[in-house]
Amino acid sequence: MSDDKQETTDFSTGGGKRRDPHWERDLLNRIAFASINEQRRARRWNVFFKLLLAIYLFSFLAIFLVEEVDTGALSDEDHTAMVDVFGVISADADANAENIILGLQDAFEDKHTKGVILRLDTPGGAPVQAGMINDEIHRLRKKYPDIPVYAVIEDMCASGGYYIAAAADRIYADKASIVGSIGVRMDGFGFVDTLDKLGVERRLLTAGEHKALLDPFSPVDEREKTHIKGLLDDIHRQFIEVVKIGRGDRLKADPKLFSGLIWTGEQALDLGLVDALGSAEWVAREVVGAEEIVNFTPVPDVWQRFADRIGAGAAAHFAAEMGIGKPQLR
Repeated sequence: MSDDKQETTDFSTGGGKRRDPHWERDLLNRIAFASINEQRRARRWNVFFKLLLAIYLFSFLAIFLVEEVDTGALSDEDHTAMVDVFGVISADADANAENIILGLQDAFEDKHTKGVILRLDTPGGAPVQAGMINDEIHRLRKKYPDIPVYAVIEDMCASGGYYIAAAADRIYADKASIVGSIGVRMDGFGFVDTLDKLGVERRLLTAGEHKALLDPFSPVDEREKTHIKGLLDDIHRQFIEVVKIGRGDRLKADPKLFSGLIWTGEQALDLGLVDALGSAEWVAREVVGAEEIVNFTPVPDVWQRFADRIGAGAAAHFAAEMGIGKPQLR
């Protein structure tokens, strides 16, 4: 028997049958390679499912955040421009003065605009934001006297929303729209008794007699309460003046008009708060005479909207939990 061709007896099979002396190593190699291939397949499926999940989440995020943009904004035909005021009017919301004013300016500056519709569906909000928009509408009406601006109310136009609408040439609503709430409010909570029951001692240091104004953990100070009431009354007076300037003698002499009550579109028509009943499409077609509507409402970047909503939501939740409030036309 030569050195390079050695054979061995397979005693496990009763002898006589010869086998490669390295069969154990070959078997181990095959098992190892099979294990490696299985791991590779598992990694591929893992990557595939992660990629699939990422695509799904991205698609969901895009659907949730992206609003449909009216491609008619590129129209070179005569049209009715539209700017939306949807949701709470606030500096950290979509319906903020900067966005709305930018949309109005673009709408009036477009050479094909025959009229502007301000479409409103809002419960109100910050008086400063509403006042800035009201002032800008008056400025644009003077700068572009040949372009009328109409407010069209959908489901609701209350408080700060009506503050804005009052600047329009005419106001339209649906018969079931909610209109009015011409008043001012400030919300808050008091936790004084709660702290006492829990045995918690609050340690508050201030410089300035009223620096802790309306502190939710301290008893109500009647002088501070009177001061805040005067502040709200002053903002209410400003609100009433804006409505009277915008509506003029169209308003009915009703003592409940500025009480903070709300009315339906039909009732608001009787009170002079709106001029007629009609939708945005009807106003564009029958009043402006340009049936094509181009929406000039600015649409923020997707990721900016996502970040803003997270930040605004966290801030609003913290303020609500702490009972922190500010004047609201709501």
